[in-house]
Amino acid sequence: MASSRFFSCFFLLCAGSLNLVCSSSLPKNHVALFILGDSLFDSGNNNYIDTIARANFWPYGETFFKYPTGRFSDGRLIPDFIAEYANLPLIQPYLKPGNHQFTYGVNFASAGAGALAETNQGFVIDLKTQLSYFKNATKLLRQKLGDAKAKTLFSKAVYLINIGANDILAPFTTNSSVFQSLSKEEYVGMVIGNITDTIKEIYKKGGRKFGLSNLAALGCIPGMKVLVPGNTGSCFEEATELAKLHNAALSKALQELAIKLEGFKYAKHDIYTSSSERTNNPEKYGFKEAELACCGSGPYRGIDSCGGIRVVAEYELCADPSEYWFFDSGHLTEEAYKQIAELMWSGTPNITGPYNLKALFEA
Repeated sequence: MASSRFFSCFFLLCAGSLNLVCSSSLPKNHVALFILGDSLFDSGNNNYIDTIARANFWPYGETFFKYPTGRFSDGRLIPDFIAEYANLPLIQPYLKPGNHQFTYGVNFASAGAGALAETNQGFVIDLKTQLSYFKNATKLLRQKLGDAKAKTLFSKAVYLINIGANDILAPFTTNSSVFQSLSKEEYVGMVIGNITDTIKEIYKKGGRKFGLSNLAALGCIPGMKVLVPGNTGSCFEEATELAKLHNAALSKALQELAIKLEGFKYAKHDIYTSSSERTNNPEKYGFKEAELACCGSGPYRGIDSCGGIRVVAEYELCADPSEYWFFDSGHLTEEAYKQIAELMWSGTPNITGPYNLKALFEA
């Protein structure tokens, strides 16, 4: 009799929503993954907003998914691999219709987004808006799981954040009025301030474990090299120098948060070093081409013309993306993302520290 009462109770708990994974069914050591950021992490949120920053057309997604998902790559992105390593399903975009199942986590990232609201304003989901979506998700989870179980989920969860590249590139690719009125240090300070404010807000909701990356040598991506007069093969050094300022400020800010916030743990990946090593020595890491993008047109295929409705309609496409570091003018191939994800997951402290993501998931 006790057994039948249990099963009827279990049915009533679950019957409320088809999307609900019952609190009873969550594994004891369940760790969710919440994702905020830009196109390196966007798994398709931009498919559902009015924007030109989309990748829901061929040849994006051509290798792993065999169809365009909205990811700016030929296949999977860094969070997809992290989810796999953590034994989680692919984390769904927050804006995907019907996606109210957040017990595994959810992806809020938006291609083109910045930490500053002014970066690509009107075409993206900026970081502050992503944070508001996260807060909405926490309310739904508390309703579904109850306060105690939700609190446990938030404290055990890993929060993966990648943001800042679009802010750093904006002064060189758009008429950034914000940048023009500030010194470089003040501008970077605003970007970092918004990132740390977001971390603090997530911390207030119970978040304790954060994974972040610094910025690569942004002046050396094909879309920036094509802006160098004469197309000499040189990098756009001003963009890289601003990225370096950002990286130094990010390291300092995270160290300060670790002192101020009790229980705060973070894994920061040095993508500046890991990507530079691979673009400088591609064959050592299994790549045949690290300057030319797989998809695009013009010098280095650095003109943003990879499929869809673009200013430049024609584009070239390589035969095997896995041989390339860059997939398009500003994004990497699945193979490149996989190598970075592996370093973020299990890299040593000189490249991912003070923790790596594996350690955070197991903490």
